[in-house]
Amino acid sequence: MSPRRISPASVVRLLGAWRGERVGPAYGQLSDSLRLLILDGRLALDVVLPGERELAAALEVSRTTVTAALARLRDDGFLERRQGAGARTRLPAGPGERGGGLISDSRAEGVLDLASAAPPASEAVHGAYAAALSALPAHLPQTGYGVLGLPRLREAIAERYTRRGLPTTPDQIMVTNGAQHALALMLRLLAGPGDRVVIDHPTYPHAIDAIQRASCRAVPVGLPDEGWDVDGVAAALSQSGPRLAYLIADFHNPTGRWMTPHARAAIAAAARRTRTTLIFDETLVDLWLDAPIAPYGFEDPGDGVVRLGSTGKSYWGGLRLGWIRADVQAIQALGPRRASIDLGTPLLEQLAAAHLLVGDEAPLVARREMLRARRDHLLARMAAELPDWRVSSPPGGLSLWAELPTPVSSALAATSERHGLRLAAGPRFGVDGAFERFLRIPYTLTPDDLGEAVARLAVAYERLRPTSTQARAGVGAVV
Repeated sequence: MSPRRISPASVVRLLGAWRGERVGPAYGQLSDSLRLLILDGRLALDVVLPGERELAAALEVSRTTVTAALARLRDDGFLERRQGAGARTRLPAGPGERGGGLISDSRAEGVLDLASAAPPASEAVHGAYAAALSALPAHLPQTGYGVLGLPRLREAIAERYTRRGLPTTPDQIMVTNGAQHALALMLRLLAGPGDRVVIDHPTYPHAIDAIQRASCRAVPVGLPDEGWDVDGVAAALSQSGPRLAYLIADFHNPTGRWMTPHARAAIAAAARRTRTTLIFDETLVDLWLDAPIAPYGFEDPGDGVVRLGSTGKSYWGGLRLGWIRADVQAIQALGPRRASIDLGTPLLEQLAAAHLLVGDEAPLVARREMLRARRDHLLARMAAELPDWRVSSPPGGLSLWAELPTPVSSALAATSERHGLRLAAGPRFGVDGAFERFLRIPYTLTPDDLGEAVARLAVAYERLRPTSTQARAGVGAVV
């Protein structure tokens, strides 16, 4: 089978504002930007790049610039050239090579990881697994399969919704291998190639990946300075004919903002008018930091609204368990489609999750206290080290969404490991190269590591910041 090829236009779209207001030679900026696309998955592996001449024409740079950039990528192990076959994307063979990014152990390298917004395991997780092992023998005489999930766990999840103000029965729940798996199943059920999916913009990167891998088209609706653009979402629902809308209403990733009940009700009503299935991703719903919330404070329409949940952020990412809450008909329809992919979530994880969800709130209280202290510490360090960055305090979630004075987010992410720091560039959270002026900064590391990470970030940014002469000349100005 012949390898996949990517068009020059697609490369240009993925790169976005790859030069912006950066300093340094153009070939270095281009190689760094392409390297970052490969590392974060936006440019797939084993894809043949356009020829040097046509890529140079599309990027409006000299062929010498493209040749030098691709040569650097080959030297670093990110491209493989075969005679007559073009340059094909790949990853370096091992962690010892420069720019090993996502394929190496950041602790072993001394790299502080701000690319991942995932806290360590809650202290309750070990006890939950111990309880699960004790309960496991009673289930061993059974097959262990079950596409809908363990009845005990489905009851616990349903009770959780009911306790929080949304009456739910176990037959409205399907247990999944995390919220990402849940979204993939919903796309498989309700959407097909070419269908549109409305998203808030920015949004969770792997949600964009899931939409694209389902051969669907994301329809982004930008977030204003505060809240959601409810009118914009309603317009997108009525004008683009989407099958689904995917929104993160509770401590949105990456901005940390929270959608009011009034906004939820208005968006749900718009989705109902256009017969669009509305998916609320509630992965972060437990992580309020400023005040308790009431996410179900509006009249739920019942059918047409799907909610995705997970234990990953509330307790531990290694506990790969999530769920779908939907109407009974949707849950029953999901069963046969899931069976063609997998036959259910591992039983031990389900038993551990059931133990956590029926227990008291003490582990979540402790987690919120930890994250609140780390958020405040990070905000203080950012104000001291990077005072010209625009950063607000999110009411919950796991990260800050920082606005940079200059559009150098991809450059920072591409060069940060030289300073012992791993970052996720702003465009990773959008489509078509958006958010070069933004950077997600999680507060999941320890306070000491957060302080050191901000110090390294300030150094990395200072190396990229344009000189006053360049700024006056309008180099790379974005209008």
